[in-house]
Amino acid sequence: KEIKFTTYTLRYNECAWLTVTGLEKHWEKAEVTGTFDGKKLDLKTKGVTALEMKLWDRPIELTIDGDSKTFPPFMLALFEPPVIRLYRVKGEWRTDATDPPLAKKHGLQGPIDDAFMDSFLMVSPTGTPMNEKIGTWTTTEMKHATEHWRKQFRGDAPIKADKDVTELDIKNNNLILWGDPKSNAILAKIADKLPLAEFTDNTVTVSIYPNPLNPKKYVVLNSGFTFREYDYLNNARQVSKLPDYAIIDVNTPANSRYPGKVVRAGFFDERWKLQPNDGK
Repeated sequence: KEIKFTTYTLRYNECAWLTVTGLEKHWEKAEVTGTFDGKKLDLKTKGVTALEMKLWDRPIELTIDGDSKTFPPFMLALFEPPVIRLYRVKGEWRTDATDPPLAKKHGLQGPIDDAFMDSFLMVSPTGTPMNEKIGTWTTTEMKHATEHWRKQFRGDAPIKADKDVTELDIKNNNLILWGDPKSNAILAKIADKLPLAEFTDNTVTVSIYPNPLNPKKYVVLNSGFTFREYDYLNNARQVSKLPDYAIIDVNTPANSRYPGKVVRAGFFDERWKLQPNDGK
């Protein structure tokens, strides 16, 4: 009869009959509050751009942010199960809009650590790295990621060489690509389709992004889960320590907190594009 829902991420986007499917900006407070008396539904939103409601097989009178709409039985019959999808377009809530082709959504919203909440595959490079320094860093960090996956999560991280990755692997897994576009054949295929895949003699990109080879899954560059030894003291520390992307200076050795010196880091926007000031 009453709903009070707050979220900061589409990873956690459901409350009873309500599902939030779009946010103005991740990591800023988004709210949906309202009441339902069996026929009339009155909602107020903040920071929300799209939502779904699992409804009932009877007429619904909806008021959302002061905008009134009626959903008679014949309209509800169009949906199976009965669901109404609403999109806020230029300040107006509409039913005739659609999801954009590339947008942050539940299970595809980052940050880097989110890729490890589903089936994933570590992809090791078999080519020659762009330089010895980057190659050494990549090998060391991949070893760290796989060893610490075992230590923390009591399982073996699945690994395949880039040349052995199949279409079925791409379909079913988030791909964790290690190396650079010269050393990793999979990364070489998609580097020009990623908004941030910068590699220099001294820096490496770690990032998460929808996989251009399968946009329903993630691709991650050069990172395992992002909390490290310093955070093993207790569970309260074991949360994401890097956002959607970071540039790492490999001249600074990795330590118990970071894989090197973080010279830049930030969040992509709701369309997976770079933001001014890295979204800070």
